[in-house]
Amino acid sequence: MKLFKVALAEEKINLKTLRELCFNGIPFEGGIRALCWKILLNYLPVDQTQWESFLKKQREVYSQFLKEMIIQPGIAKANLGLSREDVTMEDHPLNPNPDSRWNTYFKDNEILLQIDKDVRRLYPDMAFFQRPTEYPCQLILDPQNDYETLRRRVEQTTLKSQTVNCNRSGVTNVSSPGKALNLYPSNEYEVLPNGSEAHWEVVERILFIYAKLNPGIAYVQGMNEIVGPIYYTFATDPNSEWKEHAEADTFFCFTNLMSENRDNFIKSLDDSQCGITYKMESVYSMLKDKDMELYLKLEEQNIKPQYFTFRWLTLLLSQEFLLPDVIRIWDTLFSDQDRFHFLILVCCAMLILIRDNLLAGDFTVNMRLLQDYPISDVHTILTKAKELQDTS
Repeated sequence: MKLFKVALAEEKINLKTLRELCFNGIPFEGGIRALCWKILLNYLPVDQTQWESFLKKQREVYSQFLKEMIIQPGIAKANLGLSREDVTMEDHPLNPNPDSRWNTYFKDNEILLQIDKDVRRLYPDMAFFQRPTEYPCQLILDPQNDYETLRRRVEQTTLKSQTVNCNRSGVTNVSSPGKALNLYPSNEYEVLPNGSEAHWEVVERILFIYAKLNPGIAYVQGMNEIVGPIYYTFATDPNSEWKEHAEADTFFCFTNLMSENRDNFIKSLDDSQCGITYKMESVYSMLKDKDMELYLKLEEQNIKPQYFTFRWLTLLLSQEFLLPDVIRIWDTLFSDQDRFHFLILVCCAMLILIRDNLLAGDFTVNMRLLQDYPISDVHTILTKAKELQDTS
């Protein structure tokens, strides 16, 4: 703790020293973890004298995104169709023109419904994401506003249309809204009273704005699992001055992380050297180098890396462990300059640590082990991964 305070007290932070400290885990106390993540994810500059002006600018930029992508379209929707000329001459809901405001609105709704479905079930074993935030977005929740918020859009679209579910393979599943609503316990669809918003609604807004700003990738299922731990870390910061701006800061940190990780979510890049297939095969290449016997066993059983490493790699292990353990793993990942190579080392370590079980098991037993990883002590896994790194 003391070493972190010393490192963060420097006017110009020594990134090398900070990385070394963070590699072994970052303390939560005093908001140190949240601050370190902002630096490690290349959001905050290392020169602390620039922080005040930089943060002011970034948060103003984010407010502008809210106005342009949520508030203005909401006002436009409220106004669309109010006059006869607007509907018949300029634009109307059946206008096939790709530049039609209605066309954009409907396409955005498809993305919004998928985001909404995913964020509502974010970490269901924790109450945090269902709880109201202390800092609801005043721009959005101003009682004077008479426009369509994301919450209203979801409510209206869910009632009016079928629920669209688009996964990473581009497969669209269409189900009736009644059926879709029954997938969740009834309390999951209870919204908070006006003037309040749950943490999952903040995450929904971050992902919607990201999708609007990045139309080439938009939103892909799983992004919610990456933004969740970042937002949780920033929204539980003991320092209220930082916590108040958790939404904007999360948006920019998530964007920076996705700029390094986005190729994993683009299907057309799967088989390129920057795509997910290459990374999944890298886990087996490393295993072959470190533990030939185990590698041959998995090959013999025809257990392909894509059967389990796809989720491990694309979601940065966020589905394999409890949230506090995911956050601890991310301390180390974010602090490593070549963070995605270190992730491959972690995956390889996870295999080697259960080698005895895998060598003894048949295909079914082993697939179950890999789909539901049995070791929960992340310290052991990270220690093993560091050992592999040091011997390579």
